[in-house]
Amino acid sequence: MCCWKSEITSVAKCREVILTFNSSYRINWQYKKTKRETEVSQRLINFVLHMYVQLTSEQRYQIFALLQTKTPRKIIAKIIGKSESTISRELRRNSTDKGGYLPWHAHDKALARRKRTASNSAKDPVLMWRVRQLLIDEQWSPRQISGALAREGVQISHETIYRMIRADDTGELARHTRHKMKHHRRPKNKPMPIAHRTSIHERPLEANGKRFGDWEMDLVVDKAQHAILTLVERQTNMILMAKLPHGKKAKYVAQTVNRLLFPYRESILTITTDNGPEFAAHLDITKELGVTVFFTDPYSAWQKGAIENTNKLIRQYIPKMTDFNKVTDSFVMAVQKKLNRRPREKLNFSTPKKEFFKHFI
Repeated sequence: MCCWKSEITSVAKCREVILTFNSSYRINWQYKKTKRETEVSQRLINFVLHMYVQLTSEQRYQIFALLQTKTPRKIIAKIIGKSESTISRELRRNSTDKGGYLPWHAHDKALARRKRTASNSAKDPVLMWRVRQLLIDEQWSPRQISGALAREGVQISHETIYRMIRADDTGELARHTRHKMKHHRRPKNKPMPIAHRTSIHERPLEANGKRFGDWEMDLVVDKAQHAILTLVERQTNMILMAKLPHGKKAKYVAQTVNRLLFPYRESILTITTDNGPEFAAHLDITKELGVTVFFTDPYSAWQKGAIENTNKLIRQYIPKMTDFNKVTDSFVMAVQKKLNRRPREKLNFSTPKKEFFKHFI
């Protein structure tokens, strides 16, 4: 009987042990399952959080430094706060052809890829970053930026760029635009201050720059309104210059024009200029040289593009903000000679001086 009771007690204890074990196993299994699911969820969250965040230049340099110490990719990912798959993808896509990893090369390669695969969205941060850099570093106008990007297959309108400039509260972008975003409304139907002017629209059609004898004239001035008269023959790009001792006074401007052009008066067919009051004595030029002076439309400098380009060449030697009181007549003559000796692609790399004087041989 005692043996029987003892045996029953042993079986009961075994059952208790088995139940305890099963319970413990289920708890432990449930804990491991929960932990595993938590780890998977966390990895998924980390992946989603980092999937669309691009690596920065600083992070690429950090990856490079850690690779030099043979740090495992898993540790690199933790240090820079990215997923391991991001690191693997970075090394696979942006390494050199020989398999090495250089941070500057990787960054340039990534930017080039983004540029090619951009969805042409004006809100794309990489695209807007490129626009900012072109504005700040190159001082390109919104139209130039829009046109240049269009040649690469990236579409962004100049109006979008203007909106971005206006939305910049710091004013930094506006400081790099040509007019500092200060556009002045031009008066309409403004009366012409020059009496008896002849419009450029009455100029002969043959005066298109392809025949010899058509001239343009203008002034280069400093901040004190001291001036240098500039003249250019449109076919040969021959330049004549003279410092004006009386500034922009129309009477003396006309006298200087007559003096410079008098030796060539037989070949002069037209003279074109703008509506500046300094050319108000144009009838004195007509009387002396026997040629009509034609005036461009207001605010239409492109209608006398030859002299505008000539003035830009002159500014290479006489920059803006130069005090003309310190510019001598001999220096002005030296600039004239230097420019007339410069080969021009338009002239098949002949010089303006050589081509001009061919007409007087």
